Amino acid sequence: MKKSIALFGTSADPPTIGHKKILEELSKLYSFTISYVSNNPNKNHKEDISIRSQLLKTLIEDLDNPKILFNQSVSSQWAIESIKKCKRIFEFNNIDFVIGSDLIKDIFYWKNFDKITDEVGFLIILREGYPVESNTLKMLENYKVKFKISAIKIPNISSSKFRSNFNYSNLPTSLIDIVKKNNLYESTKLVE
Repeated sequence: MKKSIALFGTSADPPTIGHKKILEELSKLYSFTISYVSNNPNKNHKEDISIRSQLLKTLIEDLDNPKILFNQSVSSQWAIESIKKCKRIFEFNNIDFVIGSDLIKDIFYWKNFDKITDEVGFLIILREGYPVESNTLKMLENYKVKFKISAIKIPNISSSKFRSNFNYSNLPTSLIDIVKKNNLYESTKLVE
């Protein structure tokens, strides 16, 4: 099999058991998975990128899998910049950009969309409640976007769900103490 990279950028605000599962599953499919934290220009982030990147780094170190690499130096709020940095550092051309099905229809409006589609294929991770609709599939085909829909099954949890219900069981075990000790995401708790 040709060596390939999964490029998995995420807001990780905070990283959840969903992120952990995605990383574990990607490591079974790709030669390497490169992950990093970015600031999504369409989101308001609860914690600073330095905190979020430290949490993701801790999660990846805890996974202790040589095929999963944390590399914050590829981070950019623009996908095209992260892709170019990744290609420069790792000298790979066979890259799949990992994206959740909740975000796939946004890619048509991304900065440098046409350049991104020349550089990478997309691996779409299905998220519960966010099917890839037929009109989105037609657009992907019309724009000749290279894509695969993943069979990876992930828990129905997201960072925003964690922030709204603050259930520590939705965090990877390696992050619970860090989040508690540093009072991260505290102000998002619902007052009882």
